[in-house]
Amino acid sequence: MDIQKSDALRRMPVLSLVLPCYNEQEVLPETTRQLEALLARLQASGEIAEGSAIYYVDDGSRDATWDMISSYSEQSDKVCGIKLSRNRGHQNALLCGLLTAPGDILISLDADLQDDLEAIPRMVAEYRKGSEIVFAVRRRRNKDTFFKRVSAESYYKFLAFMGVQIVYNHADFRLMSRRAVESLRSYDETHLFLRGLIPQLGYKSSTVEFDRAERFAGESKYPLTKMLSLAWQGVTSFSAYPLRLITGVGMAISILSLAMAFWAIVTKLFTNQALPGWASTVIPMYFLGGVQLLSLGIIGEYVAKIFESSKNRPRFHVESLCGKGFSEDGSR
Repeated sequence: MDIQKSDALRRMPVLSLVLPCYNEQEVLPETTRQLEALLARLQASGEIAEGSAIYYVDDGSRDATWDMISSYSEQSDKVCGIKLSRNRGHQNALLCGLLTAPGDILISLDADLQDDLEAIPRMVAEYRKGSEIVFAVRRRRNKDTFFKRVSAESYYKFLAFMGVQIVYNHADFRLMSRRAVESLRSYDETHLFLRGLIPQLGYKSSTVEFDRAERFAGESKYPLTKMLSLAWQGVTSFSAYPLRLITGVGMAISILSLAMAFWAIVTKLFTNQALPGWASTVIPMYFLGGVQLLSLGIIGEYVAKIFESSKNRPRFHVESLCGKGFSEDGSR
């Protein structure tokens, strides 16, 4: 009976689309229109079951985003909303949506319509073939600026070099089965980097390629500073390589210092070329001082993560829910 039920879910799963939102009032009308049309089409073709819906996660928006979500949820049983008590960042909002929304499969995507919606039917098809996780991977980066393209591709390669398991050119556009989501629930990471965490779940996965479009409206909520912060998060959350690098640098400097000391002694005893000067003193002093400060900074970053994790504070608080996808008491 369980096998038959599992096969039925594979054939026609309930799909939940999870979209974190922060000040997205300009794009929400078009996003809702396109996603509702997509759900209706997939349901009519028998690819997903009735009860599939859109779940917007309002990450403490300061504009009319939540008012619009609430209004859409009253007009349509395909739209639901999750409101966080304050802004907690994209990764926490996304995790909240995944852990709160119901459904047999959940697909996370951005609300700005840059993720190709036509990739969603192919992701569902991969799930029906047996994949528990389906990663949407960018086919090319021709829409990015030269700097963003080079920096992004270099970053993925750098993470791989650091030993971080990550899917190349994949962000947060992915499908997860209910089984994978429940496994993700057991992770108590304080510093979230989902694109590095989810591949560690280990379930059968596959990839679907897509082309990323231009943002439909509004401004990007990921400026350079936030991108750099997320990048550093990925390195320090999943790799101890920087700490090992400090050890290697320390050993190399020690060996170099001993070699220089030996050279100075030989020069002093056997030649007349020894010239007193400040360079031999000041340059090594500044160099070693810089290395020490850099090393302390890297160690401090890891210590700070330990400190923040030890407090075990909640990653988010849900202020309110709306939509027919939730029962009156707020349960799934």
